[in-house]
Amino acid sequence: MEDAQIVKLYWERNPEAIARSREKYGIYCFSLADRIVNSREDAEECVNDTWLHAWNGMPPHRPSALRMFLAKITRRVALNRWKAASAQKRGGGQLPLVLEELSECVSGQEDVEGTVEARELRRLLDQFIRELPAREGNIFLRRYFFTEPVGEIARRWGLTENHVSVLLSRTRKKLKLLLEKEGYL
Repeated sequence: MEDAQIVKLYWERNPEAIARSREKYGIYCFSLADRIVNSREDAEECVNDTWLHAWNGMPPHRPSALRMFLAKITRRVALNRWKAASAQKRGGGQLPLVLEELSECVSGQEDVEGTVEARELRRLLDQFIRELPAREGNIFLRRYFFTEPVGEIARRWGLTENHVSVLLSRTRKKLKLLLEKEGYL
């Protein structure tokens, strides 16, 4: 079933929308959640929460890219679950590695000024990624948005893990220079 048809089912409040979403994107959303929470049970719960958030989000949203809409929901739900689990114990999986790799470029703030700054930073990051060559942008997103392991990215692109690590390092350095230039560091 095409994405537009699935979105239409959500807008019609037809429960079949969830079944079709699960059928088409269930494995995709599960793998994304599992890389973040590093627990099969938690990942399954995140995916179930994804369908609920999608149901509650359409309407008013009418996503043109259903896969990315569901990925964003899954990622947000999984990150929240990971943060809750991390408050109790040190978590595993790819997320701690990804956060450590990016820590030299981005630091978090929890105040109003930080919130405004985060919005501007998000816009800057979007622009930065769009201006990267396609392969580097895709690799950067796969690592830092989808939290894919370096080995998986390397296999996907037919590269060595070392090559992917070098590309990520160079891209982080470019990002760090941009953030320094813009006054974020």
